Amino acid sequence: MALRIIEEGLQTSIQDAGRFGYRAVGFSVSGAMDSRAAALANIAVHNHPDEAVLEMSYVGPSITFEDGVIIALAGADMAAKINEKPVQLGKPINVKSGDTLQLRTARRGLHCYLAVKGGFDIPDFLGSKSASLKDQLGGRFHSRLKAGDTIPIQTPTKMESIPWRLSPKLFTYITGFQTTIRFLEGRQYEWFTGKSLSAFTSSAYKSTPQSNRMGYRLQGTPLVRRTEGDLITEATGFGTIQVPPDGQPIILMAESQPTGGYPKIGQVIQTDLPALSQVRPGQPIFFQKTSLEEAIREWEHTNRELSLLINMAERKWREMEA
Repeated sequence: MALRIIEEGLQTSIQDAGRFGYRAVGFSVSGAMDSRAAALANIAVHNHPDEAVLEMSYVGPSITFEDGVIIALAGADMAAKINEKPVQLGKPINVKSGDTLQLRTARRGLHCYLAVKGGFDIPDFLGSKSASLKDQLGGRFHSRLKAGDTIPIQTPTKMESIPWRLSPKLFTYITGFQTTIRFLEGRQYEWFTGKSLSAFTSSAYKSTPQSNRMGYRLQGTPLVRRTEGDLITEATGFGTIQVPPDGQPIILMAESQPTGGYPKIGQVIQTDLPALSQVRPGQPIFFQKTSLEEAIREWEHTNRELSLLINMAERKWREMEA
C-alpha cells in the first residue's frame, strides 16, 4: 500500500497546511507553497483540504503505484501522463497497481500537487507531516524525496468510474505572464523615500533564480530608505516583504525564518500568496497597495468559494459511492 519515487524530479516533498505553534522556538511553519492548489487536489479526491500531499516543484518526478488508488493533481501544468496518457488537472483518476505517473518541467507555474484519496500513512512531527527542507526535521519523510523512496498510503481505494473534475477556471490564477500582487503597508513603509514607494507600485520586479521555499529574491528598481535608523528584530511571516541594504526586496515564503531584522515595506495579502508562489524566475511581478478591509473581504470570499467546492465534492462522491 504505497507509491514509490522512481525519478525524483527537482524538488519533491510532503507538505500539508503547515506546522503551527512552534515559531517562538525557531521552527518555520513550512507547508504547501500554494495552499490553494494543495486544497483543490485534496477536495478532488474527497480528502480534508489540509491533508498532506506531494509538492512537486519546477521539474516533476516519476512515480509508480504499488496498489490501486485514486489520485488528483492541481497547480502547475507539468504535462502529467499516466502510462503515456495525458492527465487533467483537478480530475480524480483511478490508478491501478503498477501504473506510472510521469511529470515533466512545468509549462505554467512552479508547484504541482498530488493528492491520494485517504492520505499518506506517515507520522506527524510537531503536529504536521510537512517537510522543512532547510531544517531537515522529523526523519526521512520530512526532507526532499529521492528516487527509491516509498511512501505508505492510508487506505488504497479504487472505483469503476469517476465522471467529474474541478473546473479548469479554478487554476487561472497560475499564469505564465505578469502577476499583480496586492500588499498591505509594512511597519517600516514610511522609512522609504517617496520616489521608492512610487517605483515599488509602478515598476516591475522579477523573481530571481536564487528564490526558494524560504524566500523569493526580487530584481528591480532599488528601494532607498529615507532614514538609516536601526531596526530591532521583529516577527515575520509568509508574505512579509523585506528590504535588505541593497534595496532589492525579498518576499518571505513558506519556510521563512520566524524573525527578521530588515525593514518591512509590505505584507502580501493572504489571498494572493498562491499566485505569488507560482511565479517563475524572470516572470514580472507588479505590486498594488490595498486596504485591510479589502484583504478581509477577499479572504472571506476565498473561504466561501472553498466551502462551496467542498460541498459540491461531497455530493459528487456520495452519488458515486451510492
